[in-house]
Amino acid sequence: MSKIKTARFDASEYLDNDAMVAAYLNAALDEGDSDLLVAAIADVVKARGITNIAAAAGLGRESLYKTLAPGSKPRMETILKLVDALGMKFSAVPLSAVAA
Repeated sequence: MSKIKTARFDASEYLDNDAMVAAYLNAALDEGDSDLLVAAIADVVKARGITNIAAAAGLGRESLYKTLAPGSKPRMETILKLVDALGMKFSAVPLSAVAA
């Protein structure tokens, strides 16, 4: 009997355009879980290049790794810098406008 080989899923491999990145971040935001949002941002940062995003956000590469590590609790200021460096923005919509 042969063993089945599997590869670990890496979302960053599929985040190759702005529309996909926006959909991915929105899905994470919709879950309402800050750890999931940080993980999603980490996936997008990986897809876009750690060094490039760190520079664009004004952060050191090592600092960015620590910021996006599982269990980290980054400041909102840092999250907004990263989202801006990714070419994205967050916006609010009234709950009454969201389909249930």
